[in-house]
Amino acid sequence: MTDALLDIASWLLLALGGLAVLIGGIGALRMPDLYTRLHAASVTDSMGAILVIVGVMLQAGLSLATIKLGVILLFLLLSSPTASHALAAAALVAGNKPGINSDGPEGG
Repeated sequence: MTDALLDIASWLLLALGGLAVLIGGIGALRMPDLYTRLHAASVTDSMGAILVIVGVMLQAGLSLATIKLGVILLFLLLSSPTASHALAAAALVAGNKPGINSDGPEGG
């Protein structure tokens, strides 16, 4: 009984994680400027990674693989926001001002 519940929970988390990554990818393609695209990508990194890795951890059970996945998840949760912030700061320093172009996403 508990194996079936773990499988259901795991597949639900994996499906939700895949959906979050898909929505974030579509958002990154559809957003009009760098900063909104960066936001869509960073949210996808965080939410998608959490859901997918926790789903795989449930599938792996209590093992060394689960510990390794937990360490990978911790590294992703620490490095992804830092990388997004660094990209946004570099774009700002390079002169890319936040705001939506009045011409739309095509730029003219």
